[in-house]
Order: sequence, then structure tokens, then C-alpha cells
Amino acid sequence: MNRLRVLVAMGCVSAWVAMAAPEVGKTLPAVRLEGDDGGLVTGQAWTSDSMRGKMRVLFYVDPDEKELNEHVGQAIQKANLDKDFYGSVAVINMGATWLPNFAIARSLKAKQEEYPRTVYVKDINKTLIKRWGLGDDGYDVVVLDPAGTVLFYGTGALTKAQTETVVRLLSEGVAAAKAKAAK
Repeated sequence: MNRLRVLVAMGCVSAWVAMAAPEVGKTLPAVRLEGDDGGLVTGQAWTSDSMRGKMRVLFYVDPDEKELNEHVGQAIQKANLDKDFYGSVAVINMGATWLPNFAIARSLKAKQEEYPRTVYVKDINKTLIKRWGLGDDGYDVVVLDPAGTVLFYGTGALTKAQTETVVRLLSEGVAAAKAKAAK
């Protein structure tokens, strides 16, 4: 009986470790969303490896909280980052809302047309919550360098200071990538 308790406890600890939030300085494990799990709004598969090679900001959004960090997107847009060295990804947590998937999908297609530089992704089964430890029913912001290393992780409504940090990290990363490309 004690052995069973130890095994159960180990399983719980392993599940908790797998669910830990993204850590600054660490690389996120590869994830693929396709079919019933989600993917691009076009219906194609999306892989997290597609984010490599540029500075990235990833927004993981509950559709009911979509305006929570509007100020962050506006600040990044105002920074006018070079699209050759920067990109954004908006992953929609489709399982976090009562809204029907078809309505969200239609809205995402319109957003993709309005903001073609942003990659819109559907996460139907909360895969990024399970694999990366992102928050459920909220709004997460992750800044990644071109190698996929986490430079910043924030959850909920970002403060002015956090927003400035996001923009600074992206700007510095873009400048470094441009300098490296110029050599």
C-alpha cells in the first residue's frame, strides 16, 4: 500500500513538473498542432519549430480575454520591428470558452486577413497548457529568441513595466539579429 502511495505521489509530482510555467532561459519542447488538436486557421498543421529563426512574441489567449493585453500589441506595433527579424504568433485556447469553435474560427480568419504578419493558431485541446504549462482561461505572453529560448513569460494583464520589457527584448533581439546578418 505504501508503495502505491509513493507511485501516485511521484505521478502527481511528474504531472506538476510537466505543467510548470515556461522558464526564462529554457527552450520550450517542440509541439505540433494538427487535425482535432488544432493548427493554423487555414487548416494546415502548425509546429512550434516554425517560430525559430526570428525574434517572436507568442500570445496564448482565451477568446473571452482577447482584449486584456491590447496595449502590449499596440506597443510592439509602435516599435515598428523589422519583419525580416521579428514575428508574432497568436494561439487561441479554443477550449477555454463557451463560444462555438466555428464562430471563433470565422473570427480568426478575418483577423488573419487583417493582420497578415501575425500567425493565428487554434489550440482546441489545450495542448500548450499541457506541454508548456501556459495558463488556462487567461492571457499569456512569451518572448522567444531566434533559437527558441524563453526571454520573458508573463500571464494576465501585463503592467506598463512588463510591456516595456517585452518591447525592449524584442527590439534588442532584432538589432542583434540585424547586426549578425550584416557581418
